Amino acid sequence: QVQLVESGGGLVQAGGSLRLSCAASGRTFSSYMMGWFRQAPGKEREFVAAITWSGGSTLYADSVKGRFTISRDKAKNTVYLQMNSLKPEDTAVYYCAADREGLGYGLAYNYDYWGQGTQVTVSS
Repeated sequence: QVQLVESGGGLVQAGGSLRLSCAASGRTFSSYMMGWFRQAPGKEREFVAAITWSGGSTLYADSVKGRFTISRDKAKNTVYLQMNSLKPEDTAVYYCAADREGLGYGLAYNYDYWGQGTQVTVSS
């Protein structure tokens, strides 16, 4: 089993920054794709960013390009989401996810493991 634990959420002012972390354990992630998703009340789960564990190739939703950066530290088995220039519409629960096949991209249903989520609230 793969365990994913998110941390780093909180309340920030618009224009501020947060850094989310996702600590992974239970498997070797050489062929995995790791993703960040978010879900606001009354809305569907939305893709944010993804990264291949091995090569570090990245993919971003258009809504966060230029503001968010996904990265991973292979030695620490940790994925990060650096969130800059935050907007009130970024408010959501943010989830870390892992796709064993490495083909999940931005599609939530392709991911096999999920963290518990961490709340991000951006005030105007």
